[in-house]
Amino acid sequence: MKSLHGVSHHRIQRQVTRCLLALLLLCLSCGPVFAAQVRTVLVLGDSLSAAYGLSAPQGWVALTAQRMKTSHPGWRVVNASISGETTAGGAARIDRELTRVKPSVVVIELGANDGLRGLSLAQSRANLDRMLRAASMAKARVLLIGMRLPPNYGPEYTQGFERMFVELAKKHQASLLPFLLEPIAADRNAFQADNLHPVAAAQPKLRDHVWKPLAPLLR
Repeated sequence: MKSLHGVSHHRIQRQVTRCLLALLLLCLSCGPVFAAQVRTVLVLGDSLSAAYGLSAPQGWVALTAQRMKTSHPGWRVVNASISGETTAGGAARIDRELTRVKPSVVVIELGANDGLRGLSLAQSRANLDRMLRAASMAKARVLLIGMRLPPNYGPEYTQGFERMFVELAKKHQASLLPFLLEPIAADRNAFQADNLHPVAAAQPKLRDHVWKPLAPLLR
């Protein structure tokens, strides 16, 4: 009986050891998967975010991604900005981008082309409102980046344009950067020949400007 008992005891020990090894292997195999889970910042913008006239790595979005590799290694940036994009274009494709990227943070930098073309503020507001609602429904935090227009568009239009961003950010409880170009707006040398798009040397200033409201969202 002692020998039988001993055999039974050894069998139990072996079974327990196998279970522990299997559990250890499972944990080890899952480890890299968990480590590889990276959260995403999706940028939906126009030429100001698409590095118009520059190489892509020179733009403020790419510079932000570089900074995040060091400061927030669990994050990445997907730049879905398109030169010439309007709020209508952004509203038409945001659902597709949200599904494709599954971002934790969405940066919306659109509206400048609407304003420069004198498009309806009501329609621009409706388009941005749709984008903000879509991002919110996707459980993403939002940074809305605003723009200002030259005074030749008239006080009613320019003031309404600026107010649109403020009111929408408040309505959707989104973070707001009122004016993307604020750090360089008064410096003609910071712009390309078209006097609209910043040069490469100005991009780090834009990165730092955007970083202030963006960093708190990377929690």
